Amino acid sequence: MAAKGRPVVVLSYPDADDARALAIVAPLTSQIRGLTGEVDIGKPKWLPKPSAVNVQGLASIDIHKLAHKYGTLPAAQYQAVKKAIREMLGL
Repeated sequence: MAAKGRPVVVLSYPDADDARALAIVAPLTSQIRGLTGEVDIGKPKWLPKPSAVNVQGLASIDIHKLAHKYGTLPAAQYQAVKKAIREMLGL
């Protein structure tokens, strides 16, 4: 099976001396349903469609699977993603 590449928001990137070298990411989706766990980010210039961050899809991945940096979320949107994660986890 071929895996489709998916844009993600990198939430945590390991230090160079971290033995595991895993990044924590949240996937982006263009199928916005307005559900809890989605943070609407509109249509950044680096994405083809309006999108949302799916904070329920948190994952850790090998840093070598991060292929391209497309852009950066504005600080307010990144803070909204962090808030949604805290709410989802009850932190």
